[in-house]
Amino acid sequence: MTDIESPEPVAEPAVPEPTAPGADGLPFGPTGLPGGEAPAKPRRTALKAVAAVVAAALVGVGIGEAIIKVHYSDRPAPVAAAPAAPSASPAQAWGAKSNGNHFGSLRDLMLPVPSGWRLGPDYKSIGNDHELRDADLDKALKETLADVPEKYRKDAENALSSLHIQGIGARTLAATDNSTTVTLVLSQYNQQAVAAENNSYGKWYTDNELYRVGPGVAGHAEAHCALPMLKAGDQLDYLQCYAGVGDLLVQMEVAGIAPLDQNKVVDLFRQQLDRLAIPGATA
Repeated sequence: MTDIESPEPVAEPAVPEPTAPGADGLPFGPTGLPGGEAPAKPRRTALKAVAAVVAAALVGVGIGEAIIKVHYSDRPAPVAAAPAAPSASPAQAWGAKSNGNHFGSLRDLMLPVPSGWRLGPDYKSIGNDHELRDADLDKALKETLADVPEKYRKDAENALSSLHIQGIGARTLAATDNSTTVTLVLSQYNQQAVAAENNSYGKWYTDNELYRVGPGVAGHAEAHCALPMLKAGDQLDYLQCYAGVGDLLVQMEVAGIAPLDQNKVVDLFRQQLDRLAIPGATA
């Protein structure tokens, strides 16, 4: 898959891909940054490694960690299927239902390109304004599973199947002054697994000394934001935010010239979450 490329060269330092990798080459986050809490058992260590491969390949979202929580904990709790959704109004093409499920295109559910921004570089295999569903999603998942060691592949297949992944979409933004790039990713799957995954990110950021405390998101207590530690003289800064909204795991990754305008980019995340609000998304 292709990582995000930098915007056009400018006099200032170029902005790298929003998911600046850790030493293991995976994105920042519970499945991607080294130095997390060591698993208690060898088998769980191996399974965490498998989940990290799945998560990294699955367009950077943390679905792998949800697989761990659903299937590979010492006392796994069954994940109930999401309740049946009521019929959607034919007059509304996209939005959220009162039971937490969203309907319509993920591209419609994503925040439109705001003033002062333009579509940015491609995000992995999805592009800069696209979603994967149906055959394309199945193909991506099969390619992901091909990277899992054969001895764990059946477990990974069952885990992914249990999440009932419906789609993954991404939209990237680049500031018109080329100072900042933003990636918004929506992953639609089992509500309980989304909630568990979002909770795991919150704990990871809180307990990990590799992160600085991130800003809050106005009106959205469920959102978690964090910034990796910087060294003196660093010219680039990063921010990562996550939130679970019903059946959607919402991810925002930011890379920009330091000092990063946190208020500006976090407000983009607020606007995205407002758009997905339950019981009804707003245009």
